[in-house]
Amino acid sequence: MVVSATMVDVKLLGAWPSSFLYRVIWALRLKGVKYEYVEENLFNKSDLLLQYNPIHKKIPVLVHGGKPIAESIVILEYIEEVWPQNPLLPTDHYERAAARFWTKFEEDTLNIFHFLPTVGEEQERAIKEAKGILRIIDEQGLGGKKFFGGEEIGLTDIAFGWIAGWLRIMEEAVGLKLIEDDSFPHLQAWIENFKAVPVIKENLPDHNEMLAYFKQRREMFIASTTS
Repeated sequence: MVVSATMVDVKLLGAWPSSFLYRVIWALRLKGVKYEYVEENLFNKSDLLLQYNPIHKKIPVLVHGGKPIAESIVILEYIEEVWPQNPLLPTDHYERAAARFWTKFEEDTLNIFHFLPTVGEEQERAIKEAKGILRIIDEQGLGGKKFFGGEEIGLTDIAFGWIAGWLRIMEEAVGLKLIEDDSFPHLQAWIENFKAVPVIKENLPDHNEMLAYFKQRREMFIASTTS
């Protein structure tokens, strides 16, 4: 999944198939930054993870020169500042602010996509809320642009990357479609554009393994609510 180099001082702690982890992988790859990858077991967290992220005890954690940085969006900002090549944020101040606005929008609305562990009326409400967010992204976030910032992939695209790589598989696991063939045309075009970027295309988790994972998670959620 990841290529490391001898004596690199960049280490990435993560756990498959976290989309938060893949955000960081994509950013590092787009920047051409070499790193060492450490796979974590979230059911048996290592001393290394607890040492580097003692507050949240979560992945991903980027360790640069022995110093840990936690929280995926914070990590993306750090990567952008430390390795300015192949910039992920625009130079124009207004466009940079707009990129940060939509990245914050993604953070604030991510929890709305909670249809995976739901059934019945609760699931119907979750789907309705999620479609409302997708409509905002489609019409106001993208509005016909190739990427959120224009012609080049950027930090906001990476933040929303889970829609391209994870949402469709979650839909399949549940047996529903949030993104119908005739809906959200700008978002659907963006998904294709995003997945066509070589770094993204080469660094996506396996579809079948992801599907099996989400089906298992859904079964566990439903079993816990009905027992």
